[in-house]
Amino acid sequence: MPLRVRRKLPVLTSVFLVALVTATAAVAANGGFTPETAHSPNAERINSTYYLILAFTAAVFVLVESLLVVFVWKYRSRGRGREIEGAQVHGHTRLELIWTAGPVLILAVIAAFVFYKLPGIADMPATAGSDPIDITVEGHQFYWLFRYPNGAVSIGTLHVPVDQVVSLKVVSGDVIHSWWIPQLGGKLQAIPGRTNHTWFEADKVGTYQGQCAELCGIYHEAMTAKVVAEPEADYQRFISKTAVATLGKQEFTGACATCHGMQGSGGYGPDLQTNSILTQESSVATIVRNGLMRNDSSVMPPVADTWTPAQIDALAAYLKKDVYKGPPSGS
Repeated sequence: MPLRVRRKLPVLTSVFLVALVTATAAVAANGGFTPETAHSPNAERINSTYYLILAFTAAVFVLVESLLVVFVWKYRSRGRGREIEGAQVHGHTRLELIWTAGPVLILAVIAAFVFYKLPGIADMPATAGSDPIDITVEGHQFYWLFRYPNGAVSIGTLHVPVDQVVSLKVVSGDVIHSWWIPQLGGKLQAIPGRTNHTWFEADKVGTYQGQCAELCGIYHEAMTAKVVAEPEADYQRFISKTAVATLGKQEFTGACATCHGMQGSGGYGPDLQTNSILTQESSVATIVRNGLMRNDSSVMPPVADTWTPAQIDALAAYLKKDVYKGPPSGS
């Protein structure tokens, strides 16, 4: 192999590998450089804005790096001694005007496109009329709670009918959280004492995964969310029957089990299976509503400070029936 080829081979190999990795990550979409496939009109507009900016930045990157390689090659030393200066190149008025005006035009195009898309991201479509489905999203450490128009409640999983506009009122019961289902729209902060609003319209039956996007404390990574878009009949069945029948289990698995384990056998929090407090509804209500303090520091947040009596009753019944295993052996 010629010497010049051997010298260039490592560089060319590195460039090829970087291009291959970059292309693979970009094609991966859900785990790469591009956003997840949009399934709501507002998410589609967000993605369109992303791709426009990506196109400009990619073009600028390729242009700058290509020119850099050309200049490095063209103005290389060619065996000239280090103490000898190369040829001096002075200003070029037209070129300077171009590289000044170019970025201004790019920013103007991006700004115009964003302001064109923004109303469709922030505002519900006219097809929603005056009757969207209004659902309240509550952020808690460390779970999401959803309140439906008929008073039904679910935890962790939001059920909605497909092809219908859903209006979300996003609030927080403790610290700042961030509601984010990437395929159904952008991030929205859940801030204590403040009510924020967003919307989406799922265009396909399916389950859309999300995550709290704000570092809200320990077990933040466990604060996931799901939106299940389903036919109207399935949605009505869930909010009228299933949500009520499974409320206690949802509350335990969605809120309590994060620290105490799915069977209540302990984890970050203590083992609950042999704790007789689980048989005392008033004690359960006091603890989950007020939390626990030891040595002037919180050892358990008030996970149920916004719950209704019906929600407390459902949790207490589930704890007594399905979590409590009786007193410790030998007691």
